[in-house]
Amino acid sequence: MLIIAVKGILIGVLVSAPMGPIGLLCIQRTLNKGRWHGFVTGMGAVFSDLIYATLTGLSMGFVVDFIEKNQAALQVIGSLLLLFFGYYTFRSNPTKKLKKPDEAVPNTYTQDAITSFFLTLSNPFIIFLFLGLYARFAFISPEETAFALISGLVGIAVGAASWWFLITFFVGKLRRTFNMRGLWVLNRIVGVTIMIFAMAGFVFSVLEYRG
Repeated sequence: MLIIAVKGILIGVLVSAPMGPIGLLCIQRTLNKGRWHGFVTGMGAVFSDLIYATLTGLSMGFVVDFIEKNQAALQVIGSLLLLFFGYYTFRSNPTKKLKKPDEAVPNTYTQDAITSFFLTLSNPFIIFLFLGLYARFAFISPEETAFALISGLVGIAVGAASWWFLITFFVGKLRRTFNMRGLWVLNRIVGVTIMIFAMAGFVFSVLEYRG
């Protein structure tokens, strides 16, 4: 149960870390309105991610036999997907999409969370990312109890929330000195980290498959 919870935390971080629209919105609100506006924006995305994580887990339950028989191959594919995702993150320039918010109508915390929730929910393709991560970490298995699977989902929420907590903490601390180049560098670091993780997983999976 502890292992699946740790896997869930890692999945939660990897799903949240790429600097996509939600990451931009989170940092933008942190820079312009304060840390907690950025954090609740991230938490809105966490609740949406949990919906897709649950749906992915339920759908994978129907093909668990296939996953067991092709575990190594799916882990290789999952690692390749992560590698592509990391490269895409590394190559993207988030500063091009960063716009000044409308300061005439300040959002409340509830509005911040709701907007990010529906923005994340409007992207069902995140299911494919969850599929790749679930396969890479062997997150679903028939031996797991319902309580263990719930622990895994809680782990995903904890991992994602921890990422948003840390990113808004550091951006909040650097609020007066944080510039567009800092955002660009952060995006590069995230991309490189994901690629390194993916390549390590790919090598391990290939060696396991050959063995």
